[in-house]
Amino acid sequence: MLQGLLPCGDRTTEDLDRTLLEGRYSEILMLYYVGKDLLRWIDQCMECVERDPELRNRDIRQQSFAELLVNHSPEPVRVKLRRWGVADYRSIFIRALGLNVLFAEAPERSSLSADFIRTYYRYADQIFACRQSLSPFTRIEKLGFSFEIYASGEYSRMLEREWAEAEAR
Repeated sequence: MLQGLLPCGDRTTEDLDRTLLEGRYSEILMLYYVGKDLLRWIDQCMECVERDPELRNRDIRQQSFAELLVNHSPEPVRVKLRRWGVADYRSIFIRALGLNVLFAEAPERSSLSADFIRTYYRYADQIFACRQSLSPFTRIEKLGFSFEIYASGEYSRMLEREWAEAEAR
């Protein structure tokens, strides 16, 4: 509609632009929170690496796990993401991690320029690429690391089952 390819009815260019900015800002927030979860997972992975004498001195860094997540997700993870309707999970992971390099806290709408909001994904992609290139890291896709992902409700049900089974023993 903004480009004149579709009819916009009674909506003005300003209305359409405002709608676009609201939607993009919502994407930024969603990706920011996904990125917080991803970084928490990466930090937990790094704690395991630090405790393992065989892995500790192999230059495994946060970038190693980011690379694994983005470019070498296990097939069950890719299948689950597709089932959830996530077609381009790589972009979501890249942008989520990139935005978390940029922002320590979820940004307020008023602190972001309209230009940034319109094209945030380009900035986030570049920030991710920059962070990946800051220092050498070991690629770990062939070291046997594996992972799974869970929706919040799915994970809660799994924990409840485990607790119930533990109590039954």
